[in-house]
Amino acid sequence: MDLQLLEHLRTFLTPRRQELFKEVLSKRTRHFTVVTEDVYQLHNTSAVMRSCDVFGIQDLHVVEEKLGKKIDREIAMGAQKWVTLKRYNKITDCMQRLREEGYQIIATTPHENSTMLHDFDVTKKAAFFFGKERDGLSDTVLNEADGFLKIPMYGFTESLNISVSAAIILQSVVTKLKQSPIDWRLTEAEKLELEMEWAQKTIKSNQEIIERFYEEKKQNK
Repeated sequence: MDLQLLEHLRTFLTPRRQELFKEVLSKRTRHFTVVTEDVYQLHNTSAVMRSCDVFGIQDLHVVEEKLGKKIDREIAMGAQKWVTLKRYNKITDCMQRLREEGYQIIATTPHENSTMLHDFDVTKKAAFFFGKERDGLSDTVLNEADGFLKIPMYGFTESLNISVSAAIILQSVVTKLKQSPIDWRLTEAEKLELEMEWAQKTIKSNQEIIERFYEEKKQNK
């Protein structure tokens, strides 16, 4: 992480943009993360990514085991600038990585033994898994999950659109998290790393600016 480069890039951002980065980064978290498994509709993945951004979730994990890479184009109306997208070809690879990072695997499903959303324990790191629009999550996830979570429903319809479910769940758990004593914020190193990424995605001709910065730095040695 080159702090001198970051300082240089900041000079190309307006004071308002710099302040906005600082404010948003102060509210970002990796205590929770979201996983979508073989979601067919592009607009659903896009909406989930926007919800991650809105509710301060930094990472979205997208598994494309059966679909192939179909979400490359303008995925989320700009949210891809701010949310870190991590992609996998196998659900097992995603689950293994998340477990190594200390996350419990939480399957969102109307499973009979599921925890109701308002009873969910927010103190542990959790990865919320959302499945296909029609079929839900795979047996792999359901069999390996550490817990099940469902949204209370009181009508005839037994399920919600995946993007609506994600928004409801994230709003609830993030609100509870921020009212808790849990240290949910990013580390200072993570904030600086993301600020660097966001600056580069925001500044036009950023590669030319970076190359010129290092060239001048070399000449001044």
